[in-house]
Amino acid sequence: MKSYDDVLQYLYNLEKTGIIFGLDNIRWILDTIGNPHARLKTIHIGGTNGKGSVATILSYIIKDAGYKVGKYTSPHLVSFTERIAINEQEIGEDDVIRLANHIRRSIESVQERHSFTFFDFTTSLAFEYFNKNNVDVAIIEVGLGGRLDSTNVIEPLVTVITNVNYDHTDYLGKSLEDIAKEKSGIIKKGVPVVTGADGSIVHIIEATAKELGSPVYMFGSDFFYKKIGENKMSYRGLNKTFPQVDIKLKGDHQFVNVSIALCVVEILLSSGFSINEASVFKALSEVTLKGRLEFIKDKPLILLDCAHNPSGIYSLYEYLKTYHKDRRIIVIFGVMKDKDYHSMLDTIKACANTVILTRPQIDRALLPDSMKHVIPDAVLTDNVKSALLEAKKHAYGDDMIVITGSFYTAGEAKELINEIF
Repeated sequence: MKSYDDVLQYLYNLEKTGIIFGLDNIRWILDTIGNPHARLKTIHIGGTNGKGSVATILSYIIKDAGYKVGKYTSPHLVSFTERIAINEQEIGEDDVIRLANHIRRSIESVQERHSFTFFDFTTSLAFEYFNKNNVDVAIIEVGLGGRLDSTNVIEPLVTVITNVNYDHTDYLGKSLEDIAKEKSGIIKKGVPVVTGADGSIVHIIEATAKELGSPVYMFGSDFFYKKIGENKMSYRGLNKTFPQVDIKLKGDHQFVNVSIALCVVEILLSSGFSINEASVFKALSEVTLKGRLEFIKDKPLILLDCAHNPSGIYSLYEYLKTYHKDRRIIVIFGVMKDKDYHSMLDTIKACANTVILTRPQIDRALLPDSMKHVIPDAVLTDNVKSALLEAKKHAYGDDMIVITGSFYTAGEAKELINEIF
């Protein structure tokens, strides 16, 4: 593979394999390249929502404390390179080419053959990149579920389960209890667990952790926050208290994500990491996250949010009703076929004046016609570009355009914004 485009074509062809649950294939790949993950110190982050936020908050904090920090997240918005970063600097295309060729040659040099997925390969690539660059710690986000996810080959310093809610029910189970069991599958023997989960499923996380002798730290029981203003909170944790923390990230739901990250930091301190309060305050005042309540245009005001399940959409709704209740809202919505779009649209129509249904250019996207019955007066468009053009016709003065429903919808919109507006 001579070019970056060659590599992307190879990788995206692997998507035709679909989802193959289980760890045998990635373990085989990793074994052929010398098991780079085994030489990494890691933090493993699972959960339904907030994984990327917690990963990025931790990346900023640990980086600002002087460490070299790897971060592996998914999916990406615009560029594949967004998935893999060191100290918040995306992997270069030349490194992607070099590492992809190295892994492919290693795989093809052995007689044994395995089927493997896009995510198996890219996870292996991330581990190899972090190992070659001698990162001090790598923050690894679960792709789907937990127990059988490709990332679940690591032995982390800390395990995080941000929360448990309905998502990917075709793969993880129809009940919250089933989903919680899958997500709890990333808990390792003796490794501390930090979670923001609540309700009836907490006992599943606790029971799994107890069986493995892993201490559990619960939001609302072991660590807490109090909102003291817009983007301001206080934190009371295991041993530390921060009476006032200023946060750059938007949305009150980020207070929980920040609290989870701060609890992880406390555990890292007990593991020998040196992270001072100045690093924490600096990081939280700087941290940004692509596609999460991200304003990408001022005139008209355009907000991008990758909410892709009911709980994510509800957080978006809460933000709009709290901080933009007097604005007229035009929502562009495109979603995948396996999502609970009905619940998502029920929430959206409670805060939107106009809804434009569309579909990103991916086979898994749901057709707008299939959603029409939920919002009969919605505007239907064939693609994201036509949805943006339609929104432009509807937006006046202080109106806000909100683009949501999927990473794919948001990513396509982000690439097109400057062309349309």
